[in-house]
Amino acid sequence: MSAELQVVPYRDGWDVIYESARNAESHHPAREAAVAAATAQARRDGAILVTFDRDGNEISRYDFGTSLAGWIA
Repeated sequence: MSAELQVVPYRDGWDVIYESARNAESHHPAREAAVAAATAQARRDGAILVTFDRDGNEISRYDFGTSLAGWIA
């Protein structure tokens, strides 16, 4: 199973953080910027990218860790 990189709301913006990590990889003022940064990192690391909305609901999940990378239903 691949590591899970998440885009989550934090204070006045959005964090890119690995699940269970103590510190964020990066912080962004807009969700779109956080998703762009997280996508590049997830590709490099072969991680699963999960994005959340401000209410904590999962919006999307994409697995960059498989040879047939794709959206997970």
